[in-house]
Amino acid sequence: MYLDRYTEAVQGVDPVKYIGTVKRVQGILIESTGPRAAVGELCHIILKNGKALAAEVVAVRDSLVQLMSFDAPQGLETGDKVAASGTMLNAPVGPDMLGRVLDALGRPMDGRGAVRAETHYPLYAPPPSPMDRKPIIRRLDTGIRAVDAVMPIGRGQRMGIFAGSGVGKSTLLGMIARNTSADVNVIALIGERGREVREFIENDLGPQGLKRSVLVVSTSDTSALARVKGAFTATAIAEYFRDQGKDVMLLFDSITRFAMSQREIGLAIGEPPTTRSYTPSVFSLMPRLVERSGVSSRGTITGIYSVLVEGDDLDEPVADAVRGYLDGHIVLSRRLADKNHYPAIDILFSISRVAPRLMDTRTAQAAAKLRRLLAAYRDKEDLIDVGAYVRGSDPVVDEAIKKRDALNNFFMQKVDERDEPKDVFDRAAEIAGIALAEEDEDNEEISVYA
Repeated sequence: MYLDRYTEAVQGVDPVKYIGTVKRVQGILIESTGPRAAVGELCHIILKNGKALAAEVVAVRDSLVQLMSFDAPQGLETGDKVAASGTMLNAPVGPDMLGRVLDALGRPMDGRGAVRAETHYPLYAPPPSPMDRKPIIRRLDTGIRAVDAVMPIGRGQRMGIFAGSGVGKSTLLGMIARNTSADVNVIALIGERGREVREFIENDLGPQGLKRSVLVVSTSDTSALARVKGAFTATAIAEYFRDQGKDVMLLFDSITRFAMSQREIGLAIGEPPTTRSYTPSVFSLMPRLVERSGVSSRGTITGIYSVLVEGDDLDEPVADAVRGYLDGHIVLSRRLADKNHYPAIDILFSISRVAPRLMDTRTAQAAAKLRRLLAAYRDKEDLIDVGAYVRGSDPVVDEAIKKRDALNNFFMQKVDERDEPKDVFDRAAEIAGIALAEEDEDNEEISVYA
């Protein structure tokens, strides 16, 4: 009985080692004659100095095998041996990961020693069956007033944060990670600047947020393959905690750099560039990543994916494609950021597609009224600024002007500020002039919070 796991391990080992030889190295692409290997298989390239580079098979053409290394290919030369491992990449997972910072392959990079793996999850697991996905009917509080009051997020929903550079998306993700009511956070920092990683952990996430979080980091200086694998490693870790029956918050920054990394890989192996030089594999891989978030029969993964829009263009190819895969989007406005209005969420351009299921009647009325006031003010903003608007010509605009400061104070929020959900709804209803229903003492939560 005690030898069962060792017997299984031995049975899973292929005693025949397939060996190939490096034929050409061009940029990030390594070509070898052999070994016999499948696409996605892990291989080891043995350098002349005895060191081994981990690489993955990305394409196979007759006897020619194309690989990419997870590390820089310095020291690699023709004639080096390539050994196939016979296994696909998987992610080591376990409860000891909480509070740890890992690299793209799930190895610790925080200097706190090894992480004990309870089991391994495949990097490319299929998403939950459509018939197993229950409707999203339970809200997940983010601690962000502008989100919870007007565009609530449900457990298992997929949302995008669309923003240009320097508008505050990383800070917003850190606020969500600290304040969310989810059980576990899995945070993927893909293609970020190395300087920002520690700043995000210490300033945006904080010790309390880190305690219940797992960070997977693949910075911009790592290989394109490592950045892509980091995205799937984070998703596999989120699936592990989901299968424990937990509500998981997957915070992903950013899917644009993930797409750029896959474009780099696609161009290297000869894919034709299509829309703005993005290759077809980019648009086939993105839904395979984001569809793994959602509701399953065991738990939920709520995915928040940041989208770095080039030149603040919300219709650029990646942003346009991702918007179609998600269940809503939060748009950060540079115009608001320039006014020191943080978080710079543009309420009128943001939407949660499942919000109607997550709000009771009065909360929905309050959210609609706040949107109406913001829209009325923006419509006449130029006239108001130059003093050309005549009071009394539009009652809604008059009310919007009167409540302008209250609206701004409500939607602006300090980084370390958090209100209780009921207080958020009461305050929103007060500004909108709508009374919330009284709490039902027989229930643990009002329907709004369910």
